[in-house]
Amino acid sequence: MKQSLQLRTSQHLALTPQLQQSIRLLQLSTLELHQELEQLLTDNPLLERLDDPLDHSLRLLADGAISQQAPAGEAPAEGPPGEAPAAEADNYEAPGADTESTTPDADMDWGDSGRSKNNDDEESRPQLEAHHCTLREHLMEQMRVTVLETRDRALVELIIDALDENGYLEEALEEIHARLPEELEVEIEELQTALKLLQSFDPMGVGARNASECLAIQIRRLPGVPMVTRRMALAIVENHLTWFAQRDFNKLKKTLLCDDEDLREAQAVIRQCNPHPGAAFASDVSDYVVPDVIVKKSRNGWQVSLNNDVMPRLRVNAMYANLLKQGKGEGAMGAQLQEAKWLIKNMRQRFDTILRVAQAIVERQKNFFSHGAVAMRPLVLREIADTLGLHESTISRVTTQKYMLTPHGMFELKYFFGSHVATEAGGEASSTAIRALIVQLTGAEDPKNPLSDSKIADMLGEQGMVIARRTVAKYREALKIPPVSLRKSL
Repeated sequence: MKQSLQLRTSQHLALTPQLQQSIRLLQLSTLELHQELEQLLTDNPLLERLDDPLDHSLRLLADGAISQQAPAGEAPAEGPPGEAPAAEADNYEAPGADTESTTPDADMDWGDSGRSKNNDDEESRPQLEAHHCTLREHLMEQMRVTVLETRDRALVELIIDALDENGYLEEALEEIHARLPEELEVEIEELQTALKLLQSFDPMGVGARNASECLAIQIRRLPGVPMVTRRMALAIVENHLTWFAQRDFNKLKKTLLCDDEDLREAQAVIRQCNPHPGAAFASDVSDYVVPDVIVKKSRNGWQVSLNNDVMPRLRVNAMYANLLKQGKGEGAMGAQLQEAKWLIKNMRQRFDTILRVAQAIVERQKNFFSHGAVAMRPLVLREIADTLGLHESTISRVTTQKYMLTPHGMFELKYFFGSHVATEAGGEASSTAIRALIVQLTGAEDPKNPLSDSKIADMLGEQGMVIARRTVAKYREALKIPPVSLRKSL
């Protein structure tokens, strides 16, 4: 085949670096956004942050006094909180070299400039976290004051090191004994004695090898329990714990030859026990969600506002901008200046889009804010996208990992979107509202005669909501509501 050169004209869409950055910033969560911002501040010297928490840290002056003032030369940004700059990035001009204040113009500064500064001494001091005592440290402290012999201490410490995070000894004593060197001449009976000693420590139930033994240890040590009730509770956890977990009370009464009152008293004793005695010493750190928008009730209805605490205040460094204006800067700094202006503009656009989407959601879900989840109406991404003139994928990015603080609690923006279920009147009911009704029905049911999935479906049908039993079961499992057999009580 003969080779040749041909020219063709075609059209295609290309994402500019500015647009790519705008899309990436829009889909980031608040935590990811601040992590991304810290990296950009490190890479670009022309970009600086006005709300740096270190700006108002304690400083030691030359005369030995302690100052909590901001660094010299810094002035608060002008303009009301959250007001977007009027000038575009292309119209950016750096302040003159003879300007004493480094206050930027409208294009260089963006964010909450009117945030009040609390100079209270109590809040200005760094808060030190208290030392967290682990389960091992708690047990070792008890062992030091209880066990005197060095050999016994070593055996108890060996078993302590074998405990899991819940305080259970999952490894058999025979396996621990097999790992020990023969020259130590440790007998299995010594390990059993050390385990018994460990099981007498606090918290009650530590060192148990299964849930049955853990509950039995605690029941034996509970004070003020009648002997008959204690024996019945021990019989249940040692021999019939599966029936008790499945709430098969008829089998328990028939096997134990007791009535409802006796079984109810034994059940109350078992419920005082903790099946995970070591969980209280876990070092899991709770994750806190910070809202992006806040909804409050006012005279004019429900008002939506951005959370100023998560909005970074950015500006272009005035000194470098002056050097570039005077032609003294390097060529690479010109590109960094453009990147800084792009970032400020894209950051402003990100929060503006979040606010617009949140306002559109609140406008369509007014009944939810007034009456709760049972009044939620069906809503899809397409409806918000058509209203705001945005693409559906943009709405999806905005509503992912963005949170709204409401009088009913904290919710992800995606929470307000849901499928619909047909009603007998020809209308639609939101799946979120149906789940809220299921919670209400199961919460108000008779514990001795709980509602089955079929009964719940019939009750929803009486309210005009056509829903199948398997759909009720799916919603119930999503809400982590146990089945009817596990909700039954004496």
